[in-house]
Amino acid sequence: MNRLEHLEDDRAGAVKKTRRSFISWFSVGALAVCAGVMTLFNLIFLKPRVSQGAASKFRIGKPENYASGSVVEMKEAKVVVRRDGNRIAAISTICTHLGCTVNSTDVGFECPCHGSIYDLQGDVVAGPAPEPLAWYRVGLTPSGELEIDKQSVVDAGTYLEVEA
Repeated sequence: MNRLEHLEDDRAGAVKKTRRSFISWFSVGALAVCAGVMTLFNLIFLKPRVSQGAASKFRIGKPENYASGSVVEMKEAKVVVRRDGNRIAAISTICTHLGCTVNSTDVGFECPCHGSIYDLQGDVVAGPAPEPLAWYRVGLTPSGELEIDKQSVVDAGTYLEVEA
């Protein structure tokens, strides 16, 4: 057997690589990658993306930190704390129209988005807001700190009596 015949025998046993077989293998590989990526994203989708948000109960300090007649806006908690003599109340700053954050003014509250205006009690004076602002329960902890419970909505004008 000469050398030329030996080479021809080797080529006959080897897999013939054509353009068609290359495209077939490339297509199978691309589909496998796509299937893997889709599976990964479906698994990510199944994991819930829940944000816990702000706590519904939070402490705001001792009553003596709030002077009589003071109105303190807590932007992160979306609450205004008002002290009137020896009474303390918490009023929501979330507009009842579309959930915007209202701004505290000298005469009440004002929604910068859609123009709702509320008086100092949170009652609607003008604008598209359908309901007054919510008032939250304010309590005293055993350590003497004030605690606001945003899950406990009380009637407007409900204050916590504290010692002067």
